[in-house]
Amino acid sequence: MIALFRHCLLACAATALTIHVAYGEPEPTALVDQQHCMFCHTRDAPFLAPSFQQIAEHYRNAPNAQTMLEHKLRLGGKAHWGDTPMPPAVERGGPLSAEEAHTLVQWVLSQ
Repeated sequence: MIALFRHCLLACAATALTIHVAYGEPEPTALVDQQHCMFCHTRDAPFLAPSFQQIAEHYRNAPNAQTMLEHKLRLGGKAHWGDTPMPPAVERGGPLSAEEAHTLVQWVLSQ
């Protein structure tokens, strides 16, 4: 899994540097960086995982989506969009509080 993250980091480095364009909610850059979100996701195109825009479109109006996504961000979960499961926060960049998960999900759903 670590090798996959390293590979993704190299592939996404240029994209991650250009993601600071604000759409919807302001990007919580420190959390996005800490949790290495851009290793697998991009704002507008699928990579190793769905884009943030795809996630927003799919879950924006779904009942209980906010809670489900916050849980998945903190604890990880099985793959729903391909073969790569969401690793738990402690494997991505350290523990993630409920408030931090809420901030990230609010931002993603605003895309």
